[in-house]
Amino acid sequence: MGKSDFLSPKAIANRIKSKGLQKLRWYCQMCQKQCRDENGFKCHCMSESHQRQLLLASENPQQFMDYFSEEFRNDFLELLRRRFGTKRVHNNIVYNEYISHREHIHMNATQWETLTDFTKWLGREGLCKVDETPKGWYIQYIDRDPETIRRQQEQERKKKQDLDDEEKTAKFIEQQVRRGLEGKELEKPVYTELNRENEEEKVTFNLNKGASTSIAASSKTSSVLGPNALKMVEGAVKRKETAHSSGQSKEKKKKSALDEIMELEEEKKRTSRRDYWLQPEIIVKIVTKKLGEKYHKKKAVVKEVIDKYTAVVKMIDSGDKLKLDQTHLETVIPAPGKKVMVLNGGYRGNEGILESINEKKFSATIIIDSVSIK
Repeated sequence: MGKSDFLSPKAIANRIKSKGLQKLRWYCQMCQKQCRDENGFKCHCMSESHQRQLLLASENPQQFMDYFSEEFRNDFLELLRRRFGTKRVHNNIVYNEYISHREHIHMNATQWETLTDFTKWLGREGLCKVDETPKGWYIQYIDRDPETIRRQQEQERKKKQDLDDEEKTAKFIEQQVRRGLEGKELEKPVYTELNRENEEEKVTFNLNKGASTSIAASSKTSSVLGPNALKMVEGAVKRKETAHSSGQSKEKKKKSALDEIMELEEEKKRTSRRDYWLQPEIIVKIVTKKLGEKYHKKKAVVKEVIDKYTAVVKMIDSGDKLKLDQTHLETVIPAPGKKVMVLNGGYRGNEGILESINEKKFSATIIIDSVSIK
């Protein structure tokens, strides 16, 4: 059996021995070779291939160190982001998972001597939040992905809108309760003693209000009408009163329910807001500083709206065309008496005349088809 045979006992034994982590002092980063003992590392250092790698590194040692440092930093942060996300975790736990991979970049080949120095450097560069505790250093990854930031902002905006809707509903219910309690006085019950004059007489209780009124009315006419007519009058009075009371209650219920539905619909129309407001042919101002002073605080006209949140704008001064997100733009409010367009809310898309501006309350009054809104 050949010496270099893959299935030879010696080759299998070497693979078994090389599994797992070995001592760091017997690892050569330039050749990416791990030796199992001191004698093997000494033989490797005397080999011709190692000497050639040292000659290459001696020409520009800083370049090799920067390359190894960058690889170590990228792999460490990628593991931290993928494995732990934005959770607070001990730096030694992340490092132990990182070095469990055999092909990783060792720290002795980088610009950082210890894990503590590397952790402090991450905090100074703003890549992670670091804090020192009696148990050691803890790190927390800062996710600066634009898509993640946009998703978080959208969730916060939606949560705030839900809270506003709940507050408006609670306020509306409170107004309805207050309106129902107005003009009504709570009737206090009057308690009387039950006196029984005759022991043999039966005591009866009549809890029907309509029946009591009908009996009172029938007692007055008992001297004129006979017993049969009396019964007919009692039944007619009962039916009339019950029909009248039920008709009034139904009418009131229908009226109040209809009014509530109309008020709720009107309130929804007025307060229905969306998280996008871009419209073609409106004048906007660029507020981002990433484009430089040439475009900062300059006015432009929206020529096209893409996917509701992105606009293609044309600069008024230079005529340049730019593609910007709506977060990098803001609306321009003209002088009173000029034509404006409502970009959000229940009257979205309607044009009107700006009547006045209230700077203290951050509001404006607009006239749309002879209807004033605020």
